[in-house]
Amino acid sequence: MLRETLWAMTAAAAFAVAADAQEMRTEAIRFAPGTSGATIAGSITGYESVQYTLGAEAGQRLKVRLEPSNLATYFNVYAPGSGPGDQALANAQFMGEMVPDINIFDGTLSTSGEYMIDVYMMRSAARRNETSNYALYVSIEGDLPAQVEGDYADGLQGGPDYFQVATSGGGTLNLRSGPSGAAGLVTRLANGQNVRNLGCRMAEGRRWCRVATLADPGFEGWAAGDFLIEGTGMASTPPTSAGGVGGTSTERVRFAAGTSGAELTGSLLPGESRRYLLGASNGQDLYVRVAANGPDLSYQIFNPDGSFLLDQMTSAQEYRGQLWQSGDHVIEVINRGNSTQTYNVIFGID
Repeated sequence: MLRETLWAMTAAAAFAVAADAQEMRTEAIRFAPGTSGATIAGSITGYESVQYTLGAEAGQRLKVRLEPSNLATYFNVYAPGSGPGDQALANAQFMGEMVPDINIFDGTLSTSGEYMIDVYMMRSAARRNETSNYALYVSIEGDLPAQVEGDYADGLQGGPDYFQVATSGGGTLNLRSGPSGAAGLVTRLANGQNVRNLGCRMAEGRRWCRVATLADPGFEGWAAGDFLIEGTGMASTPPTSAGGVGGTSTERVRFAAGTSGAELTGSLLPGESRRYLLGASNGQDLYVRVAANGPDLSYQIFNPDGSFLLDQMTSAQEYRGQLWQSGDHVIEVINRGNSTQTYNVIFGID
């Protein structure tokens, strides 16, 4: 009984170190595409602590090993919904059911969600402002079950009916054929685009959500949940021009009778862009070539639903590919330079 009481008092003191830390920072652990683990190099000084977060599902096996230069360095593992100041799932300072040795965690998880690994130094070392350099080895073993089990707060199979893409800098979001950065690319989703939520899973340390575009016909695939926020069932607005301060104009492309292509001539002021509307059908092949008199022209192509068919490409590269949707495709030519640019643009549909 005395031993258990002393263990509880010591554990509580260890938990308090992280909770009282003067500087806590959070970092998300992301596994490389197609892998199930990662190695992180880090450093803390004094009362600093680092909270590493990663997603995993019930039934999977989480393994963590910490190798610090300062032996007063340990870590706590917290279940989804908890963190420093709460009861830890395990304290790597004390051997137990999921801690086979000091600074090693090995346990089968009972809850699906985002786990936290909190790395800190004991108060005695922190008070002396000591530094600890460390390597943190993390892996998640076991295939995903057929369906989500132990879903914390319905964070995976629940959630909003619709998501909206929210990328940093207004870039595109890859929609993939599976919940992995190594899965094939289905299409690219535009920033601000609304999609239907078909449920999420944890893979490669992060949340992946299966979504469907709202266009008919549309696309289904998996997108990284980091870049999805609650959205609406409203169709996406037309993509914002990348042309900038120079303004944007629009021109309809028409082929002469009996032909399958056209060549147009244009001129753009600095920062200006021009959108060419070209009607085409799913399954047809599109060819685009921009012949410019300088290196500052680029172009991008949008699907009829506003998603990206092609992110920005320089005029030195031509495009040829099969279309996935029917309707007006938008080819936008952009002048990124500081002087007026003239060009020819060639279109072909097979």
